[in-house]
Amino acid sequence: MKIFVIGAGQVGSTIVESLYSEHDLTVVDIDEARLTALAYRFDVRTSVGNGASRGVLQAAGIGDADLVIACTSRDEPNLIAAMLARKLAPRARTIVRTTNVEYLDVWHAGQLDVDFIVSSELETALAVSRLIGVPAARQTDLFADGQVQIVEFDVEPDANAELVGRPLREARLPEDSRVASILRAGEIVPPLGRESIKIGDRVVVIGSPHAARQWSSLMARHARGRVDNIVIFGAGRIGRAVARVLLDQGVDVRLIEADRERAREVAELLPEARVLHATGTDPEFLERERIGQAEAAVLAMREDAKNLYAGVLAKLHGVPLAIAVVHDTVSMEVFEAAGIQISLNPRSLTAEEIVRFAHDPRTQQVAMLEGDRYEILDITTRADSDLIGKEFRELPMKGAMIGALIRDGKAIFPHGDEKLRAGDRAIVFTQTERAAEVEQAL
Repeated sequence: MKIFVIGAGQVGSTIVESLYSEHDLTVVDIDEARLTALAYRFDVRTSVGNGASRGVLQAAGIGDADLVIACTSRDEPNLIAAMLARKLAPRARTIVRTTNVEYLDVWHAGQLDVDFIVSSELETALAVSRLIGVPAARQTDLFADGQVQIVEFDVEPDANAELVGRPLREARLPEDSRVASILRAGEIVPPLGRESIKIGDRVVVIGSPHAARQWSSLMARHARGRVDNIVIFGAGRIGRAVARVLLDQGVDVRLIEADRERAREVAELLPEARVLHATGTDPEFLERERIGQAEAAVLAMREDAKNLYAGVLAKLHGVPLAIAVVHDTVSMEVFEAAGIQISLNPRSLTAEEIVRFAHDPRTQQVAMLEGDRYEILDITTRADSDLIGKEFRELPMKGAMIGALIRDGKAIFPHGDEKLRAGDRAIVFTQTERAAEVEQAL
């Protein structure tokens, strides 16, 4: 597939890294240094110039493109580039990254002529909402209209003794779930029956949402159930988007905003939330407002340093779960070292949503794990696949595993004697470098 990526920032770079080995990529950006760095790391063509310019796009050869991804940090140039691409590359699908949920609403109303819009704010808000349902998880995603949940856990010393150290065939695992992979010291350990989960492992589970919550309890014996009382630090676009999604789910939300005018506007915009005008880093304020009684804190300010300080302070006051919106991926290790359990990068979440459009058309959804080293695919099996009719115990392992099937609209979590059928939607864990091979096999 010939793919044009307009924007070589963090979103564009993540997309290129995921797709360059299987596709013919051209990257357009006004920053020559960024393009040089990308061309040095990956086998891609680059073109220096404004991606919202008709002449630049034509000179770069956009006419033959199959897919155009406009993912700069600026919304309007992205929209202009995508609309130009509709005229200059008639067969190409157009994907736009936006930082403004309003553009998503306009697109849903049919008033923007592009194929798909991805909102960084909404993707971040949805990620937060999924995480608060499984408090012990470090990452989670929903597939098949919410019937299947992918959950990644760190195995801590307080994990249930019934689970840790026992062969998987003997461990009492939640029903309707499968261990998709055990990550140990950066390497995949196939989840065979004789293998066991150890302290320090990172475990990827595919199961029903109910099973995911049971796994959460096993992984952290003192973990609470669903979180219903949250404080959000920062009422910017991401903070507001998170608040909207959580309020719709019946969660009690408090927003802390340092800017008086913005706090007033958000209070009018979200009357169901309690909006507090404060920096969020004053210990007396935190004590007075009983912030420590919140079940979780979402750190959504614009600066990573402020989020880090506010997160550590909130935990010192007793908030058990902290979820940080991290703008620089380099900072994520710092947050983890400081005891902030979960870090979300809006640009990475946006790239993950966009990447699926470059997969096999039978692939309906993609989730990326561990710095994009692994992927979860939702792919419909072909009638002529050599794997059709084989029992699951006979399927090759080799770094990929089917954790769930969607058959006749319902989720199945197969055992060894289950057979793969044509038309099944398979939820597959695989190494990213093998994703195309897995799609071809199925």
